[in-house]
Amino acid sequence: MAATHMTEGNITKHLLSYSIPLILGNMFQLTYHAADSIIVGRLLGMEAVAAVGTAGPVMNILILGISGICIGSSVIMSSAFGAGDHDILKKELATTAVFGLYFSLLVAGLGILTAWPLLRALQVPRAILGTATAYLCIIFLGSPFTFFYNAVSAALKSIGDSKTPLLFLAFSSMLNVVLDILFIQVFCWGVHGSAAATVAAQAVSALLCILYVYCRVPLLKIRRRDFVIDGRLLSQTLCYGSVTALQQACQPIGKLLIQGAVNTIGIHAIAAFNAVGRIDDYACLPEQSIASGITTFTAQNRGAGKGERIRQGFRTGLCLEAGYWVLICAATWLLKQPIMSLFVPAEDQGVIALGCSYLSLMAFFYLFPAFTNGFQGFFRGMGDMGITLLGTFIQTSLRVLFVFLLIPRLGLNGVAIACAIGWSVMLMVEVPYFFHFRKRALPAVQQRSIMSASSDRQTPYI
Repeated sequence: MAATHMTEGNITKHLLSYSIPLILGNMFQLTYHAADSIIVGRLLGMEAVAAVGTAGPVMNILILGISGICIGSSVIMSSAFGAGDHDILKKELATTAVFGLYFSLLVAGLGILTAWPLLRALQVPRAILGTATAYLCIIFLGSPFTFFYNAVSAALKSIGDSKTPLLFLAFSSMLNVVLDILFIQVFCWGVHGSAAATVAAQAVSALLCILYVYCRVPLLKIRRRDFVIDGRLLSQTLCYGSVTALQQACQPIGKLLIQGAVNTIGIHAIAAFNAVGRIDDYACLPEQSIASGITTFTAQNRGAGKGERIRQGFRTGLCLEAGYWVLICAATWLLKQPIMSLFVPAEDQGVIALGCSYLSLMAFFYLFPAFTNGFQGFFRGMGDMGITLLGTFIQTSLRVLFVFLLIPRLGLNGVAIACAIGWSVMLMVEVPYFFHFRKRALPAVQQRSIMSASSDRQTPYI
């Protein structure tokens, strides 16, 4: 495996070659989750689906914590790689691995102890409380595997390799489906089998990721004596990671509140909202993947002290975001009816009509998250996590507020308009901040690079 140095070469090619595997991987994962729900529902019935679904919010908290730490670590590793400081790169990976082991074991223990009271606090019906608790406990036992899989994937992405994590993600997803059928239908393990399949697939994928790094990526190979925690790197990782986790937590909380508002306008609206929610996920994932490319590109060039290249890369990234929006806008506008028919039975014409009306607006509104994701990617790559949290909090808060104000008057279309308002105000905050931040940050990156080259490695990227 050859690492990709985004500090040199064609910028557009770098961003596309990095983003496309992420897009495919995220699409694959969404499709897998849908298939997993279908398998559980078909083989075990709706009570099993409900039990797995009620565990979802708690599982999301676990995933947010793990992904937050890994994103924070990835920014530092990308910057170190761009600076050519492979020693810091390995120290950060070792610090993340050792801390992650302790963190995931702590999460597993606390999760198992608190699963029952947490689900009771969420008012899970008693009929499925025991099943949901057992499912969640098994998932918590797999926390170390989840962490190491995400950590190694983050390390590979930090050196510009987004293709290998895609292959492992695809393998993990397919293995999970096969094990679902084996454990549920053949071994008759019920919902426990679904949880066991998820943990087993993650364990195998984590092991394969680690073996791949040790066999094919000497740059990331860590020796036994290197497995120690660097206090300064850990502090920076947790600083980045905690803010990122809080930022990501805003989205599911906002969706939960919006779902409550939609629930007040009837079953047809609820069904349509659930369908368009899936379509929104598919539509916005490529925008998020391009933003991840901007993050890695920016972080690598920040480490290399190439301020002007950061500016050019960000401009190119926004052009890619806008170009994708043209495609998704046209596809959503022209194909909204057949797309809705994929998620809703043909006889439910009222639901399809509501969804089509919503998508007619949202097709144009997808331009806003294209740009908000681009700016978020830039700020993450520069290590400014505070503005990303503030922007997401403003966007989510306003979206929820305007949903409650507009739904009684406009129905489901009010949700689309509320989204546009939230994204617009987010841009009103982030765009002026960007110009102010760029004036001082990019020249400082260049200057610190010059200073570090003439002194004792001052690590300008941390």
